[in-house]
Amino acid sequence: MNQMPVTPHAGMPEVFEPLFSAGTPDPAAIDHFLTENAFPLVLPGRAIFAWHGRADRVELVRWIHAGGSRHPFHRLPHTDLWVTTLPVEDGGRFEYKFAVGHGAHEDLVLDPLNRLRAGDPFGENSVCRTFGYERPDWTRDQGAPKGVIEDLRVESNVFGEARHEQVYLPHGYDAEQEYPLVIIHDGQEFDNFADLSVSLDNLIHQGDVPPLVAVLIQARDRMSEYPGGRRHARYLVGDLLPLIEQRYSLSRALEKRVLLGASLGAVASISTAFRYPGVFGGLILKSGTFILDKRKLASRAHPVFHRTARLTRALQRAPKLPPTRAFVSTGELEGLADENRKLAIFLRDHGVDVLFKSAWDGHHWHNWRDQLRDGLVWVLGQQTPD
Repeated sequence: MNQMPVTPHAGMPEVFEPLFSAGTPDPAAIDHFLTENAFPLVLPGRAIFAWHGRADRVELVRWIHAGGSRHPFHRLPHTDLWVTTLPVEDGGRFEYKFAVGHGAHEDLVLDPLNRLRAGDPFGENSVCRTFGYERPDWTRDQGAPKGVIEDLRVESNVFGEARHEQVYLPHGYDAEQEYPLVIIHDGQEFDNFADLSVSLDNLIHQGDVPPLVAVLIQARDRMSEYPGGRRHARYLVGDLLPLIEQRYSLSRALEKRVLLGASLGAVASISTAFRYPGVFGGLILKSGTFILDKRKLASRAHPVFHRTARLTRALQRAPKLPPTRAFVSTGELEGLADENRKLAIFLRDHGVDVLFKSAWDGHHWHNWRDQLRDGLVWVLGQQTPD
């Protein structure tokens, strides 16, 4: 080890200065330092990340603004230690990977110093929880009595095929009682990646929401089925709803019939509500893929955005809905936060009782998980969530 003190580098966060106080550290000393300290190091207003290894460049890639936002690392002098400091908002979270480059080649890798992970249908990401963020206790297994999930085969006249959905029944389900109904778009993924079953178990056991029946639907091709909405809405109302009304004991009250969806699932939910007014009295719309601004639409080449834009324009001409409650939520990092705010205003203008909430998060399942309680309490209850 070089015993000459190292002058602090412009890109060196102060936490690393003790490591260099006696000179340039050797690789073993760096590894020991990284093991003894928790990374990312989360402080009020910022988060510090580190990578130790040979590379030509290292960048932090966040999944925000409908794409990847890159933030460069700096290599500290005479080492293979790369560091970066990212300004953040307190009380939030985001998902990321490291882009490690060697010449023209690049690998996207998980942060080896961070054990926090979040999954989605495309794999796993590392998770940074900023200062003050706490995962809701009701999203963890707390020993609450567990509901059951049953398979449901739906012979669809609309699609000309058998569809395989799932139904969550609360613990102690009693066919002599009537239960609220929540139809959850992409429900199986919600259960796999957003702790749906355990969250419902806890919320019901704690009395935050009443015992309910949830239908977990899963489209084969959501990218084409959800944005158009017409056939999907006919499937929900004409094929699915009569079957579950026959098989399960459900409340007939409008306010006890709820559609829930995230991203394109939110688009499918609102499309169904407007195409069949008076069938559902509650909407939980998370991070909806809505674009109301023509200038923003011009920058989104994917045809799915243009299909949802056509739907939105059609909805603007629709009459007001019967008494309906809607919970609209968004993540400030996902690029459509302003559009979801406009959606909340649009719904209010159409006579809907709306609660809007935002989190410093991205277009992620854990964001939608964390907002589940507030959404269910709002649409099924008579109070504003705490």
